[in-house]
Amino acid sequence: MKGLAGLCYKNTIWFHEQVVRYKRPEMTQWGRKKKEDADRVVEIFTDGACFGNPGPGGYGAILRYGTREKEIAGYCPGTTNNRMELVAAIEALKLLKKPSIVRIFTDSQYVFKGITTWIYAWRRRNWLSSQRKPVLNRDLWEQLLTLTERHHMTWHWIKGHSRHPENERCDKLAKAAIRERTGKRVD
Repeated sequence: MKGLAGLCYKNTIWFHEQVVRYKRPEMTQWGRKKKEDADRVVEIFTDGACFGNPGPGGYGAILRYGTREKEIAGYCPGTTNNRMELVAAIEALKLLKKPSIVRIFTDSQYVFKGITTWIYAWRRRNWLSSQRKPVLNRDLWEQLLTLTERHHMTWHWIKGHSRHPENERCDKLAKAAIRERTGKRVD
């Protein structure tokens, strides 16, 4: 996987959804979204998986732009579930060529709280946690932060394994990536 240090490769039902919005979309003088902004709404669904923690891991993501969808998946032989959750969001955001309004959905509280709350304190403390220890996965957090800065982001947390169709598909993509490379069945 190019650019990721330490990595090798690469009926809707809504439950317990938490939403955090920041970077308000640009408005016209009359308070409505500009037409060109409304045309660039992208929905991203992400998930990561790991066989053992640490162990071989995979990620899956779905990008939806209007009626078009793209699925991506990748693999890393020695990683953690949290790293794969972060990589899913990073790899999906890398595919966006223009600044867009992005609605990103994750079942990871680590990613959701990290990017919407914790990251600001980490940066203030020079990438130290509240326990004054180095932040884990700093390399990925910095990449994710850089990628989000060019977009108008809305982060959504959805409960994992709660029959959310896109989350279930991402989970299958991540597990299939692991199974493809290792031959191990991941449940």
